[in-house]
Amino acid sequence: MPGTASQARLYGKGIFTTIAIVDAAPLFWEKHWRRLTANASTLEIDISEYSESEACETLTREIESSGLKDGRARVTFYDESPSEIWSDRNERKTSLSIITAKSREIPKDFKLTISPHRVNTTAPLAGIKSCNYLEHLMSLDEAKRRGFHEAIRLNERGEVVSACMANLFWTKDGKLFTPSLRTGCLAGTTREYVLENLECEEVEVGIDEINGADSIFLTSAGSGVVQTAEFEGKRSISERHPILELLPKRAEPPA
Repeated sequence: MPGTASQARLYGKGIFTTIAIVDAAPLFWEKHWRRLTANASTLEIDISEYSESEACETLTREIESSGLKDGRARVTFYDESPSEIWSDRNERKTSLSIITAKSREIPKDFKLTISPHRVNTTAPLAGIKSCNYLEHLMSLDEAKRRGFHEAIRLNERGEVVSACMANLFWTKDGKLFTPSLRTGCLAGTTREYVLENLECEEVEVGIDEINGADSIFLTSAGSGVVQTAEFEGKRSISERHPILELLPKRAEPPA
């Protein structure tokens, strides 16, 4: 646990990633590690004492200890360095935390809305998966209070960015689309895998494009690929797109 006066505890300075566990093994580990190291460099969090192989071995041991065959793991690096505002100590220290859980339960009648909370593309944390995730959670909670399961967030230019906790894809006239990273969306590992394996156009568009979409999909390591059943009260077309069959199959979480 981060120290009392650490930058992680006081300001949420840390980075994390959620990794799918499939057949008792982490999925897309290399992609997750690459993003972790890039985010650590951006936020000046020193993770040099943890090599990729050591971190992966620690994760593997945690998965084995949990007994999970299919589920998810969260890998977090906390900046334990003391805050200059609250301490006169200046040593640098980073800790690693790993927790596991079952796969998230996804409602079959998945309802999507539009969030009133905008993403600021000029913010220093735009596109960074930091432990300071409160805006994401506030956006998700607001949608749930209105009876929805997730919400699409727009940026300050009115462009579609992502869902609160997932990347966004949609189809129109047989073509697959997703927001460009220039919109401020997170470079998700599942998003990256979809782009590597399916023909998809990265775009910067307004919400009208989603209103006119044939089908809408959300992707994340924690939930895989989710097809929405309803957007803003309007039923989505339930088409079987290849994106739904792209990821390795995970066991359904127990009821």
